Amino acid sequence: MDPTTAMYLAQGIHGLAYGMILFLVASGLNIIFGMMGILNLAHAAFFMLSAYFGYQFLTMTGNFWLALLLAPVVTSFFGILLERFLLRRMHPFGHMGELILTVGVSLVVLAGVKIFWGTESLPLKIPAVLGGLVMIAGMDYPVYRLFVIGLSLLVLGIMALLLYKTRLGKIVRAAVSDADMVNALGINIPLVFMFVFGVGTWLAGVAGVAVAPILTVFPGLADQMGMDAFVVVVTGGFGSLLGAFIVSIIFGLLSSYGVQFLSQLAPVLMFAFMAVVLAIRPMGFFGERE
Repeated sequence: MDPTTAMYLAQGIHGLAYGMILFLVASGLNIIFGMMGILNLAHAAFFMLSAYFGYQFLTMTGNFWLALLLAPVVTSFFGILLERFLLRRMHPFGHMGELILTVGVSLVVLAGVKIFWGTESLPLKIPAVLGGLVMIAGMDYPVYRLFVIGLSLLVLGIMALLLYKTRLGKIVRAAVSDADMVNALGINIPLVFMFVFGVGTWLAGVAGVAVAPILTVFPGLADQMGMDAFVVVVTGGFGSLLGAFIVSIIFGLLSSYGVQFLSQLAPVLMFAFMAVVLAIRPMGFFGERE
């Protein structure tokens, strides 16, 4: 393979890996909004918090796989606490109350990580089996980035099976469509929504640990990924996982190729794309008017 083609291919895989991570974060945000109607601006803070938890578990145990397993679970527990004890009290105040609360929670999380872990960048080391290079079409490519793509696809496959092929998934979708009817059948709707919020936060947690070895762990991680995830949700359409997936891949490729060929314009390419889409479809690619 000639060097130019190899470079194009490498940048494409880079973009795909970033797009899949972005989708994990955006899909959690989209699930929470699409199924519960809550626009959770603390979502990116939980993404960052999971990266710190992953670093802490790795420091304590020396086992990356254990950190990858435990950090998102602990993060989802904090998300469940947020929904159960704070967000439910905001229902009378509508979206404005939810936005103010979640912004406040994100600031508390940011202050907390600075107190406990400081402000320096913290590296999250990967196991040796993921640290090498693999030959793809005549070029060497980091194994870990391929692992990130595979992990994201695995998680999304599990989520699709859970939501569309299990009884629990049917209950969740029914509760979203007609909560009163499902409640009349004796199903605990608040418990169902608490589960949905926990799953959405868990998705952000998985993304946080997965991206930490690439970007390192630092307090600005939430800002770096949070804005991109929010733009994905808006452009793809609120509540649409398909829209979030398509836009995430597009944004990942725009980011990767933009840095390579349009380095000065790369930071604004996503926003320019969003502006064009919203000018044509104000509700996003797959968003629907209520």
